[in-house]
Amino acid sequence: MTGSAGRPLLFLDVDGPLIPFGGTPQQYATCETGTEPRETSSNPFLCRINPEHGSRLTALRCDLAWATTWMDDANEIIAPRIGLPQLAVVIWPEPTDTDEQDERNGLHWKTRALVDWAAGRPFAWVDDEITDTDRAWVSAHYPGHALLHRVDARQGLTDADYAALKAWLDRIRDTRPCGGA
Repeated sequence: MTGSAGRPLLFLDVDGPLIPFGGTPQQYATCETGTEPRETSSNPFLCRINPEHGSRLTALRCDLAWATTWMDDANEIIAPRIGLPQLAVVIWPEPTDTDEQDERNGLHWKTRALVDWAAGRPFAWVDDEITDTDRAWVSAHYPGHALLHRVDARQGLTDADYAALKAWLDRIRDTRPCGGA
């Protein structure tokens, strides 16, 4: 994990928040950046990534981490397209019997791992699959500040999503004790 132990974390999913999908093909703008590695041309949805996401994400005062099944590929393929540096990557644990029970109960398979990874730090998680079950579980099991923000996969991150993240980050900064990082 990189960054300051006192700074909030922002866990980023790729499919949905950064690569919108599920709408009509006509609704998606093509956003070529000129920084695409040749081998990435096999994924036709990469052109949907808005290159402005990089600067908007880095403008948020938090540490960014990939929370995606893209794993290290997010640093190799996604980060250069939007101007992000190499980010920490959440490594997903092997599935367990607890995960199977969680799934039956409606808890997302990423939820426990992200709570463990955050280790008490304030965190926001943007994903298109977050549910009220995840929010309730985190509220009951996580002692720190947490924002689980669902993004509409058909639109990806929007101005309203960035405003919600910024407002949450500002709010938790205002509630942190004096002398805290």
